[in-house]
Amino acid sequence: MAELTEITPFIMTHNLESSLAFFTDVLGFTCGFKMENYAFLRRKGGALRLLEVEKTCEIGEQMVYLDCDDVDALYASLKPQLDKLEQGRVRPPFDQPYEQREFHVKDPDNCLLMFGMDIRPSP
Repeated sequence: MAELTEITPFIMTHNLESSLAFFTDVLGFTCGFKMENYAFLRRKGGALRLLEVEKTCEIGEQMVYLDCDDVDALYASLKPQLDKLEQGRVRPPFDQPYEQREFHVKDPDNCLLMFGMDIRPSP
């Protein structure tokens, strides 16, 4: 039986170059493919697709959850770049009541990127 191998969400942007720089320079993704209004990005086990839309096209609220194995280590590795972002775009690691540890980052188009890991106690 055929199985899914990966889910790669689309993130809409009004400026592909700005978003591409953010995801590569700040969050450590690599660009695997780029054309005029589209880019495919990868970071180890995850991938995203950026799609530039016309400035007249309203981008609604976007949210992407990125599961990782160590939120605190990932945050620490990204912190020098995250510290350069405008105030209010980064929320440092914290525990959620639904037993996830997360940190949040907003991209240039205000897409909320939630990096998280399971913190449920082992049975």
